[in-house]
Amino acid sequence: MQITVREVAKLLKVSEKTVYRWITQGDLPVYRINDQYSFNRAEILQWATAKKLNVSDEIFKEPKGEEPLPTLGEALHAGGIFYRLEGGDKDAVLRTIVESLRLPDEVDRKFLRKVLVAREELCSTAIGDGMAIPHPRSPVVMHVPRAQITLCFLEHPIEYGAPDGQPVQVLFTLISPTLRAHLHLLSLLSAALKDEGFRGAVKRQASREEIYAEARRIAEHSQVRVSEPSR
Repeated sequence: MQITVREVAKLLKVSEKTVYRWITQGDLPVYRINDQYSFNRAEILQWATAKKLNVSDEIFKEPKGEEPLPTLGEALHAGGIFYRLEGGDKDAVLRTIVESLRLPDEVDRKFLRKVLVAREELCSTAIGDGMAIPHPRSPVVMHVPRAQITLCFLEHPIEYGAPDGQPVQVLFTLISPTLRAHLHLLSLLSAALKDEGFRGAVKRQASREEIYAEARRIAEHSQVRVSEPSR
């Protein structure tokens, strides 16, 4: 959801002059469209959270008319699956991943890479078993048309500070337009990685078709369970 300078000032409880100063300093995530400044509400929330600003409660309310939340398969199709990505360390790998993400031209990839790197410097996002879910301290919420999960397989495993000491070769990156969508994707992915079929397909770096099929199976199974009458 795009908002104006005036709305940003209201949400962050500052003057419009302060907002313009942040823009000039290059600190605030902003887009310039037809000589007008435009902001993504979710990105402003992420930025404000990182800066520990005292914001208005209005910023936490999701915009009306939000699109239906995607299934795991839909999110993976939107984000894509990439194989044999190069990179000898975290910084190089994150740079390659960010360059591979399916993002609109106006999204600041440099800013995204910086927040991902900053998060890794604070604490590794590796979850063990050769996998990681790179994300900043606050959710990656950006100006994208739909929530997406990008799955990347590295050409060579790298040291990632994993809790089990294993090098990482599989990385999932979550990009969402809202906090609600981010939490939904995280929940879907967490459940999927506990599924033997999906996890096995990911571990052996199966084809896109097989991984998508496993994701669809999980979604269909979940729908069946939801529709079953209680006994």
